[in-house]
Amino acid sequence: MLATYLIGLREGLEAALIISILVAYLVRTDRRSALPWVWTGVGLAVAMSMGVALVLNMTSAALSDTAEELFAGIMSLLAVALVTWMVFWMKSASRTIASDLRGSLDRAFSMGVGAVAAMAFVSVAREGLETAVFFFSLTGSAGEGYRPILGLLLGLATSAGIGLLLYRGAIRVNLSTFFRYTGLLLILVAAGVLAYGIHELQEVGLLPGEDNLAFDVSATIPPDSWYASVARGVVGFRPAMSVLEVAAWAAYVVTTTFLFLRPSSRPKAPTPVSGATVSA
Repeated sequence: MLATYLIGLREGLEAALIISILVAYLVRTDRRSALPWVWTGVGLAVAMSMGVALVLNMTSAALSDTAEELFAGIMSLLAVALVTWMVFWMKSASRTIASDLRGSLDRAFSMGVGAVAAMAFVSVAREGLETAVFFFSLTGSAGEGYRPILGLLLGLATSAGIGLLLYRGAIRVNLSTFFRYTGLLLILVAAGVLAYGIHELQEVGLLPGEDNLAFDVSATIPPDSWYASVARGVVGFRPAMSVLEVAAWAAYVVTTTFLFLRPSSRPKAPTPVSGATVSA
C-alpha cells in the first residue's frame, strides 16, 4: 500500500502540475475557450491509462501459470525502465517544465483546438501509462488484494488536492526538493520490482540461479508476517532471495542513486509553477 501510494502521489502530482500549468496559462492569456479541449485531452488520457491497466490484468489472468510468470517478469523490467526514465526526466525538466509547456501550448493553439486537446492528451498520457505499468508490476511484487489499489487511489487523491492548492496559490512547495526525495524512494521501490522480475524469470528458467540463494532467513522472518509484507511491498525484500536478485537490486540502487544525485552540469534558474517555487 505504501509503495502504490508513493507511485500514485508522484505520478499524480506530475499530471496535476501539467494540468494546472495549462489551465492557468489559458486563463491568464484570456483563451478560456480552449479549456474544454484541454479537459477533453486529459479525460482521454485517463481513459487510456485505465484501459491499459485493465488489459494488463486481463492478459495476466488469461495466461497459464508459466506464461503468467513470464509476462509478469517482462512487465516488471519494463516498469523499472519506465520509472527510471521518469525519475531522471523530471530531475532535468522540473526547472523548465512551465515554460516548455507554455511554449508547446502556444504552438498547439495556433494549429487549432484539436491540437490543444492532443497536446494535453500526450502530456498526461505519459504519466498515466507509467502509472498503469508500474502499478501492475507492484501488485505482483507487493501482493494482490485491495490495499495496493487503495494506496494508489489515496496517492492520486493526495496529488489532486496538492495540485488544486498549488493552482490557487494556497501553498508553496519546493518541487525540485519534492521530486528529489520521492525520486530516491522510487529508486528503492523500482529496485524491488526489478528483483521481483528477475525472480519470475528465474522461475520460468529464462535466468539461472533460482536455487543459488544469497540468504534464507525464513525461520527468523516468516514470509507471511506483516513486517515481511511491508519490506516486500516497499523495497522488494523477501526472506529468501537468490544471489542474482540481490546483486541486481544492489547494483541498480547504487548506480541509479549515484547518477540521480550527481549535480547537473548546467544548472538553470528556477521557474515558478502555479504558486509553487521550483528551485534546486
